[in-house]
Amino acid sequence: MINLNNPNEIRIAGIQALENALGHIGMVKFMQQFEQGYGDYSKEKYSFPEITLEEIDEFLAMDKNRTNN
Repeated sequence: MINLNNPNEIRIAGIQALENALGHIGMVKFMQQFEQGYGDYSKEKYSFPEITLEEIDEFLAMDKNRTNN
């Protein structure tokens, strides 16, 4: 029995019902209808500063050190 007070159980049961009724591909296509995204990627992709691979590597190393301590 599904606990209707538990959003996670409802979500899992709903996805299973969609998959049973529509199959894998049909379920994904149905769900994509509600995930249209937002914003303007064409403009937003240039709004972030350029970052080098070295800077990314440094950031990841700092984050790794922070989580290990």
